Amino acid sequence: MIIQFITDYLKHRLTAKTRHGTHSPFVYKLADEVIYDFTDKSEYKNIEAQRKKLFNDDSSITVTDLGAGSHLNKNRTKKISQIAKNALKSPKLAQLIYRLAENTKPKSAIELGTCLGITSAYLAKACPKAQIITIEGCPQTAGVAKNNFEDLNLTNIELHVGNFDLILPDVIAKQPTLDFVYIDGNHRKDATLNYFKWCLPKVTEDSLLIFDDIYWSQGMKEAWEEIKNHPDVTVTIDLFWIGLVYFKKGQAKEHFKLKI
Repeated sequence: MIIQFITDYLKHRLTAKTRHGTHSPFVYKLADEVIYDFTDKSEYKNIEAQRKKLFNDDSSITVTDLGAGSHLNKNRTKKISQIAKNALKSPKLAQLIYRLAENTKPKSAIELGTCLGITSAYLAKACPKAQIITIEGCPQTAGVAKNNFEDLNLTNIELHVGNFDLILPDVIAKQPTLDFVYIDGNHRKDATLNYFKWCLPKVTEDSLLIFDDIYWSQGMKEAWEEIKNHPDVTVTIDLFWIGLVYFKKGQAKEHFKLKI
């Protein structure tokens, strides 16, 4: 599995383009102003300081994994420092998600897969006036995330704990529209496609769905292809680590691969 993942990464690097290789004004603008905006922002500082605390936390928790698990460690008892190093999104990727959320300006955002709460914190900082709804399957991990939210004085995060399949439909039902959804959980083909299909009735032309780990497994690659080909989807951007899905009306259907 690791060898296939590396092979997929190398293929992506060879075939992906930069902003200058795109012929879509929408994608070029997004790449130029959001994806490739590497300027340091003051909002990053406190969150990255909290990440460092997690890296140095050697206390252990028992992890409840309701999804496809980890490529790196199958043990249930893990140190928080180990989870932080293996499972948290890198600063580069978490900050990209921050910028995407800031650009989308959602009234609410849904995150599936809280982990230790670092990406949730970035969403909360990017959209301070929005309600951030994050769902985590593991109670122990969610407990660490809750402590991080308190340490960072984040008050616009609503944390749900439990099975995604039971909680997500109810969360979606309560939203008038889905402005921004970040799906980083389960990592199985059928589950990923279910989450996508559950979102569809509430998406608008301004909605953004982000799918994490689209090259995680053969099943995830198949799920990504099916999502791309759905008739309601008009633009997708494959950034290898994540896939962006847009529903712009009147836009020709196009798929892009960009390097990050």
